[in-house]
Amino acid sequence: MLAITNETNLVRASATWLKSYYFVRFAFSAAWVILAFTVAKAMPALAAVMLVAYPAWDALANFTDGQRTGGLNRNKTQLLNFVISIITTVAVAIALGKSMNAVLAVFGVWAVLSGVFQLATAIRRWKSGAQWAMVLSGAQSALAGIFFVKMAGSLTTIDITNVAPYAAFGAFYFLVSAVWLTVSDARRKSTQAAS
Repeated sequence: MLAITNETNLVRASATWLKSYYFVRFAFSAAWVILAFTVAKAMPALAAVMLVAYPAWDALANFTDGQRTGGLNRNKTQLLNFVISIITTVAVAIALGKSMNAVLAVFGVWAVLSGVFQLATAIRRWKSGAQWAMVLSGAQSALAGIFFVKMAGSLTTIDITNVAPYAAFGAFYFLVSAVWLTVSDARRKSTQAAS
């Protein structure tokens, strides 16, 4: 009985953390997308900084989330996502010296790998709630990555707005998960109060 209670408390604590975490991830991604489609589109220097900052932010977010939910040794998929995001940050900085096609190719490979790790993380923490949206997000990220790699090999003119829809979908899924957890938490508290 004690083990069941402890597990229930861990799931609730995880859901509380995830709710805040997903809202923060949504806010960052939404702000990034807005800047990408407005100011950064006409300012290559800002766009370059933003393109490096995006995987760096993902690395920090995965590191923090992993640490808050039992440590990175317990959360191997987040550890892997952290590592691949750090590598991607450096690779994007290098690719910016070559071409935007090279940057998009790096983003593509990263989107595939980070999407798979995100999907695996969501499956592992399914009991925390709202993970179906993270599963969809991870799967869509992997598919978008394949599309990015293909587009990077074309003669299409590429800029930050080619990456922005990817970030926008990420923001959407983080918002859905955060709202889902908020509503679930409110319902649970309402049920407890009524009983």
